[in-house]
Amino acid sequence: MIFGRIPIKTHIITEKDDIVDVAKKYAGEIASPGDIIAVAESVVAISQGRAIRPETVKPGLLARILCHFPGKEGSLAAPPSIQVAIQETGLPRFLLGVAAAGLGRLVGRRGDFYRVAGRHLAQIDDFAGTMWPFDRHIVLGPKDPQKVVDRIKQATGAEAVITDVNDIGKVDILAATDGVSQEMLYNYLKDNPHGNDDQQTPIVVLVSEQNMKNFV
Repeated sequence: MIFGRIPIKTHIITEKDDIVDVAKKYAGEIASPGDIIAVAESVVAISQGRAIRPETVKPGLLARILCHFPGKEGSLAAPPSIQVAIQETGLPRFLLGVAAAGLGRLVGRRGDFYRVAGRHLAQIDDFAGTMWPFDRHIVLGPKDPQKVVDRIKQATGAEAVITDVNDIGKVDILAATDGVSQEMLYNYLKDNPHGNDDQQTPIVVLVSEQNMKNFV
């Protein structure tokens, strides 16, 4: 049972950082065994060098055509981000996803593109709402998220999760250590306690019942 949330302010995380070292530095002395260190997926990806300036991407003809089909609020709504998605998953699989999406819409079903082309494409943020100077970058999903959370637990002793949470209550747990009940987390994260913009709080410690007495 979670009894408290502590957003942790950090420096601006870049590709020069190891996110495990960041988590240990800022949350290691706050989180205890039984607590959960929740890290926003965007800063994990940024620390892995997976933030791309859109002007460095040269969209092909297909990307320039397909950008007209997704809703403009989607994460793949501009030619550079679509080109990056094609490069991430491969052209054949991407085209299969496009075909599946078209067929799915004919029968009133949505989400077939990501089911076929790969859920990792849903993690791409087109001009991510994250900390400067990455707010105008295309940020891919993190690599090897399970390995990252396992390393955080080893370094801190606390459980760890990597989360993808938006401001309309959608919660996606990309990876979690063995001691985490993922179903339990949704209620504690759906209001998006991470502050990836000016707040600079991409890490949140979820304090367990047994450790809450340390903060009262």
